Amino acid sequence: MIQSLSTKASPGFFGVLFRGRLNSVISLFSLAILCWLAVQLVPWGLTEAVFENNLEACRAARGEGACWGLIGEKWRLILFGRYPFEELWRPTLASLLMVASCLVIARRQWWRPSILLGAVGMVVFSVLLMLGGFAGLQAVPTERLGGLSLTLLLAIIGNLLSLPLAVALALGRSSDLPLIRAVCSTFVEVVRGVPLVTVLFMASFMFPLFLPSGMNPDVLLRVAVGLTLFSAAYQAEVIRGGINSLPRGQLEAAQSLGLGYWLTQRKVVLPQAFRVVVPPLVNSFIALFKDTSLVTVVSLFELFGSLRLALADPEWRPFYVEGFIFVALVYWVFCSAMSKYARGLERDFAAARR
Repeated sequence: MIQSLSTKASPGFFGVLFRGRLNSVISLFSLAILCWLAVQLVPWGLTEAVFENNLEACRAARGEGACWGLIGEKWRLILFGRYPFEELWRPTLASLLMVASCLVIARRQWWRPSILLGAVGMVVFSVLLMLGGFAGLQAVPTERLGGLSLTLLLAIIGNLLSLPLAVALALGRSSDLPLIRAVCSTFVEVVRGVPLVTVLFMASFMFPLFLPSGMNPDVLLRVAVGLTLFSAAYQAEVIRGGINSLPRGQLEAAQSLGLGYWLTQRKVVLPQAFRVVVPPLVNSFIALFKDTSLVTVVSLFELFGSLRLALADPEWRPFYVEGFIFVALVYWVFCSAMSKYARGLERDFAAARR
C-alpha cells in the first residue's frame, strides 16, 4: 500500500514535463529550441571544426567550423599564465594538491581536526610551491602567476579564510554586547555596500599608502585579503540568517542544561544553522570563485585574464569565441561540482532530520 502511494506521488521526469497543457506547450517549445541549437552548433563545434594547431586551416574554416586549435596553441598561457615554462610542473602539482585538499575537506566522514588541519597545510604548501624560493626552487614573482592555477589559489584561500571570519561576524552581529555588535554590523554593512572592484582597488593601491614607509605587502597577499573580507561580509549575513531561524526553545533548552555561551554555539546553534544555510553558503563560494576574474584590475591575470593575454596575439585573435567557450566550460565544471556537493549535503541533512 505504501509502495503504491509513493509510486503515484512520483510522476517521473516525463510526467512532470507533460503534466497539463501549459507544461506540455512549454516543454515542446523548449525541446524545439534545444533541437535547433543542436542542429546549428554540432556541425560548427564538432564535424566542421578544426582541432589541430593549424592557423591556415582555422582561417579556411572560419564561419563554418570552430577553431579549437586556439586551445592547443595557447593552453599553457590560459592555464598557467606567464609562469616560467620550465617550471610548469609546480603550478600543475599545486593545483592538484589544492583540489585534493578541497575533496578531503568535503568528505563529512573526515571532518576531524587533524585531517582538516592537514588539508589546510596542503593548501599552504601549494602556495609556497608556486612561489618557490626554498629548497632549491626558483623564486617566481607573483606577477608571473596566472591562469587556472591562480584562480584556484585565490578562490580556495578566500573561501577557507572567509568562512571562520564570517562565523565570527555573524556571532558578533547577534551578540548582546553593544560595542561588538556595532563593530561587526558596521564592517558588514560597509563592505557589502561597495563593489568588489572597489575593495580590490583599495587593497592593492590605497592600503599601502597607510602603512609605514618601506612596508609594502605583496600584491597577491593584499588581493587575497580583499577577497576574503568581501566574501566574509556576505557569508556572515547568510550564517546570521541561519542563526536567527533557530527556535528560541533551542537556546532555552541549552541554558537549562547549564551550557555556556561558546558550548551552546558550538554544540547547539551553529550545527543547526549550517544545515539551514548550505544552499546560500555554497552560492557564496561559487560567487567568489567567479569573482576572482576581477583581479585583472590590479594586473593579476587569472583564468579569464590569461585568456585575454592569449588573444593579444593578432593571428589568433579572430577565434576569441572558442577561447571564451573553453573558459566558460572550465568555470561551469567547477561551479557544477560545488553545486552537486551542496545538493548531496542537503540530502544528508534532510535524512538526518527525518
